Amino acid sequence: MTNKGKIYILAMISFLVGTSQYVISGILDKMAEELGISIEAAGQLITVYSLIYAIGTPILMAVLAKMERRKLLLFSLSVFILGNLLAVIAPGYGLFMVARIIMALSAGVTVVTVLSLAAKIAPADKKASSIATVVMGFTASLIIGVPIGRFIAAAYDWRLVFLGVAIFVLISLAIIVKTIPQTHGNQPIPLLQQISLVKQPKIALALSITFFLMSGYGIVFTYLSPYLIQTTKMSDHVLSFALLILGIASLFGSKFGGFSADKWGITLTLKRGLVLNILSILLLSFISSSINTVIIILTLWSFSGWSSGATQQFNLATISPKSSDVLLGLNQSMMQLGFAFGAAIGGLAVSQLSIRSITWMGSIPVVVSLIVTVGLSRYLMNEKKISQAVGTQIRA
Repeated sequence: MTNKGKIYILAMISFLVGTSQYVISGILDKMAEELGISIEAAGQLITVYSLIYAIGTPILMAVLAKMERRKLLLFSLSVFILGNLLAVIAPGYGLFMVARIIMALSAGVTVVTVLSLAAKIAPADKKASSIATVVMGFTASLIIGVPIGRFIAAAYDWRLVFLGVAIFVLISLAIIVKTIPQTHGNQPIPLLQQISLVKQPKIALALSITFFLMSGYGIVFTYLSPYLIQTTKMSDHVLSFALLILGIASLFGSKFGGFSADKWGITLTLKRGLVLNILSILLLSFISSSINTVIIILTLWSFSGWSSGATQQFNLATISPKSSDVLLGLNQSMMQLGFAFGAAIGGLAVSQLSIRSITWMGSIPVVVSLIVTVGLSRYLMNEKKISQAVGTQIRA
């Protein structure tokens, strides 16, 4: 099988993992009804998943750093299958929460591992676009996985969603054994040393870009549906179409981000994407009368946001190559924490201000992300100049 085919297999895995994570938001009411809990309690399944994912991923990647990468992927996917099967048979809220914790821990390891494998399998000039393809699989879960999950939950039973994910992951295991080559792991980095990595200015700056970008995304995306219904009076049919368009835009955005990073560089791609993201969401604050115009603006917002996210994955993979696995794990944590933080801030904005405030509130963290991107670029340039100067003195 060609390297391109192997990358698409890794993208399929990220799609299945993403579906298992995001589908909860589409079937929350069905789950709450069957489990006999409130919508608020069901929502805690999302919160706990994000927190466990964020905290557990860097710890597990440090512990499992030396494990051969294909073996690690097979192991994490096996645990992921068990988590999904437990969700299928869980009789109540408590056991289902345990299932979500198992899924979160295994999903974090899986995502970091497939990103790492994509970077190692791909040719040198295709690494960014290969990582973007894997991210694109995760993005596709928003467009395809969540709507399909909602359809299955409405027509049959929401538990079948998790059964379906488990079956497809099991099939993926067989394909991985025959197609993905064995790849050496990295030297284990203790947790204290991971913390010391974050103390490095360039790494702290890079990770904060992810946190603020995802915070802005979380503020808007979490409350986007009620915002559109209230401000544009969208019908359910039009809203479903709008969300589908946003999902498609995010898919193309992820792919374009990798292409742009390979062709024009990481920093320029990030700056352009963040500026477009800020302008589009601010423009939405002033335009709500035309549904078609709103959809176009949101398409630009989704495209730019996900192009920046894909580029940021490659940014972390190259900023400190020897610690790439750990940094990708920390980046996944920042994504989850940023989204959770954004959702919380968005909730406060909606309750204390109005639903319309999510647009300009959502732009603020992205502005911070842009400022940090500029700062990181200057820091790396100065670091390079100092390194060149020292090298010149040594040769002299």
